[in-house]
Amino acid sequence: MILESQDLTRGSLWKKILYFSIPLMLSNILQVLFNMSDIAVVGQFAGADALGAVGSTTTLVALFTGFLIGLGSGVNVIVARFFGAGDGRDVEETVHTALIVSVITGVVILALGQLLTWPILRLLQTKDELIDGAALYLRIYFLGMPAMAVYNYGNAVFSAVGDTKKPLAFLSLSGVVNVALNLFFVIVCHLSVAGVAIASAVSQWLSALLILAALVRAPDPYCLRRDRLCFQKSKARLVLKLGLPAGVQNAIFQIANLFIQFGVNSFSATVVSGNSAAANADALVYDVMAAFYTACGSFIGQNLGAGHMDRVKKAYQVSLVYSFGAGAVLGLTLVVFGRQFLSLFARDAAVIDAGMYRLTIMGCSYAVSAFMDCSIAASRGLGMSLVPTVIVVLGSCVFRIIWIFTVFAFFGTMTSLYLLYICSWTITAAAEIVYFRRVYRRSVAQYGMAA
Repeated sequence: MILESQDLTRGSLWKKILYFSIPLMLSNILQVLFNMSDIAVVGQFAGADALGAVGSTTTLVALFTGFLIGLGSGVNVIVARFFGAGDGRDVEETVHTALIVSVITGVVILALGQLLTWPILRLLQTKDELIDGAALYLRIYFLGMPAMAVYNYGNAVFSAVGDTKKPLAFLSLSGVVNVALNLFFVIVCHLSVAGVAIASAVSQWLSALLILAALVRAPDPYCLRRDRLCFQKSKARLVLKLGLPAGVQNAIFQIANLFIQFGVNSFSATVVSGNSAAANADALVYDVMAAFYTACGSFIGQNLGAGHMDRVKKAYQVSLVYSFGAGAVLGLTLVVFGRQFLSLFARDAAVIDAGMYRLTIMGCSYAVSAFMDCSIAASRGLGMSLVPTVIVVLGSCVFRIIWIFTVFAFFGTMTSLYLLYICSWTITAAAEIVYFRRVYRRSVAQYGMAA
């Protein structure tokens, strides 16, 4: 039986999507802040080399964690669709199969992390004085990858059935533990880089155990039972069909960002520092907007399963309005209060000036990305993931690399570098909207309009 609070197929979409998204926003913001605590603690109490070692792993960590988040989106959409259709057996089989898939994926990433840490760090040209600390941090941090995979799986299941509060509570508790252990291991135990890595791994396992315990106590059909654990090939295929392209997309984005960083590094140290300080705003803005993308996928998944195609279209439109509004408000706020924000990361006036240049352009651009990301989430909610991934890889990854070696190479200015974001978002958004409309019309023909 579907509880009213979990039923995304009835009631006001404006109200339900907002209430659904608020805990997700808080979860995403907390995750960003807790991740920043690693850098803050080593920077304040362990010295410049420790800070550099941890900071040099950011892109690599984001690559693998982004892959796991993408895999979780596949779990979310499939569970939401079966849940909305009232297919209890399919929900049960998907929940148990997806756990096995997630654990295996986490273990594989752990193994790859242990085997490839040194080769990848050398490939990224990590400085000699930092590479030992960076390798130590990564090898310990990757011990938490199976737990991260399990937490993302549990978060996806609860979001699919309309419950976003439990994952927020678990993440909040594990985040507080992470910060406390960071301080303990670095200040008291003098473990430096190893200390923050251990704290991260421990907090990841705590959040995984908490969310598994909640699933064990959850009602049918998404209750987790050891005696029901089985691997259903058909369900695994569905999860991977949606999750793998999303995970690959997130990973490729990080690779594209490396080329952008190369462009930034061609300027003075002051500009590089200002860019790094201003870039901290990206994760905060994107993660708030991402809450509405998750809502979009969950609401579309449930309503597709229930055959409510009119609510599918409206869920997309409402999520798009909310995400665009969030990007616009946060972006403009950063433009107005940018200097205060940048002062959290830098004291030098020239660095803050350089950071404000980036914030001004990006602050007026963030909202445009909503048209791209919300359309991608909507297509995935309808069960289509491969084509949206190909579009975004071409439009927002390959396009950016080409831009670096053509437009930026010709003009050689920071303006020509920062404008690649809004240009790539605009081009990709146009293609993603066209594709979603085509898939939506096909789904209407297949499922029909609900009465």
